[in-house]
Amino acid sequence: MAERILMNEYKTLSQEPWVNIDVDEQNLLHWTIGLIVLNPDSLYYGGYFKAIMKFPSNYPYSPPEFRFIRPLYHPNIYKDGKLCISILHAPGEDEMSGELASERWSPAQRVESVLISILSLLDDAEISSPANVDASVMLRKSPDEYKSIVKQHVEDSKNDIPEGFVMPTHESTTTVSKP
Repeated sequence: MAERILMNEYKTLSQEPWVNIDVDEQNLLHWTIGLIVLNPDSLYYGGYFKAIMKFPSNYPYSPPEFRFIRPLYHPNIYKDGKLCISILHAPGEDEMSGELASERWSPAQRVESVLISILSLLDDAEISSPANVDASVMLRKSPDEYKSIVKQHVEDSKNDIPEGFVMPTHESTTTVSKP
């Protein structure tokens, strides 16, 4: 069942300009993803952030795992590339975390909602409960230095763009209606 659901989600997502997905034909539960930041106001604009997404065999009843392959400097990203984001946490209440059950994974979530949440997190860091304390402190106390590191990571991420892949831009994905 998980494979069928994921293939339907893949077909839908493969039409989106902000994501590039490579599905392992031998294991449909293992995806390599390129998240592309198209928001020109984002510190991460122009980045191609390669990640691994692994799905459990009981997907969508349990959340996928997500990990950036290349280091990404951000308060909510651990040094191993894993994220501190509620949508990837198992369903149910967790009194210790302070998260509401509605913020956590539910079978109603889809790959697209996870990826959009991750893109949103890049620009809206949760600095009160960081995965990377150094990045959180730097964002608050030395924002220019933080921006410089992020800018370098964005440039480094472009080394992961697959050969022959044409990077979309904000301009190429914005439709302007002419009178």
